[in-house]
Amino acid sequence: MSATGAQPGKNMTEQQAAAAVQQMFDSIAPKYDLLNHVLSAGIDRRWWRRCATTFRDTLTKPEAAVLDLCCGTGDMTSALLALRPSPAEQMMAVDFSHEMISRGIEKHRGHNVCFVEADALNLPMPDNSFDLVVSAFGFRNLANYDAGLREIARVLKPGGQVGILDFNQPGGPIGKLYAFYFRRVLPAIGAAISRSASAYAYLPASVGRFPKPPEMLRKMETAGYTHTTWTPYTFGIAGLYRGAKLG
Repeated sequence: MSATGAQPGKNMTEQQAAAAVQQMFDSIAPKYDLLNHVLSAGIDRRWWRRCATTFRDTLTKPEAAVLDLCCGTGDMTSALLALRPSPAEQMMAVDFSHEMISRGIEKHRGHNVCFVEADALNLPMPDNSFDLVVSAFGFRNLANYDAGLREIARVLKPGGQVGILDFNQPGGPIGKLYAFYFRRVLPAIGAAISRSASAYAYLPASVGRFPKPPEMLRKMETAGYTHTTWTPYTFGIAGLYRGAKLG
């Protein structure tokens, strides 16, 4: 049976899981950016830029309405903004962690982006609002993946695009090395720097629970997306899911 969503504790309801994830990200927000860069050896910046470049055609249109969903402190936001013309429609960035949003606002003062503290499963935006919704390393933390895909589809305009950048579990020798680092080394470093052992034990568990590419693509199609693809990044350690809302 496929996972319905994040499960940071045993036998949690969706509401309990969402609350636990929210509290976890609030607690690690002060060290979040540092840990992302340290634990990925800086590759995360390359992933964000590559993801943004994939949607260059949309981002460079001044009238395009763009949403960075589960934005954290806004690193994906920065990559998207780098391709926006001036002047352009104001970009939106959403996260349900108050501490993450607060840091995102500070990092992006003076930039053409509006940060909103909100639940990705219940967005305060009307139907058919956006030409592009991107989510980087946050979607797998939703309490219900199918509901998240449906909510993104709701706020996308017909023909609008979605991009979900997230971790994956590669196979082969690279996969074995990655699994050792991800399950043994990363949690130890993360706990030492953030002083939150549970948060960095949750990270590899959340990746293990997240749907594999074929299943994720099926979920996207069921939710009403067409032209769905998955592009692996860095030997399949991460990857970008793409799709378009049926017009």
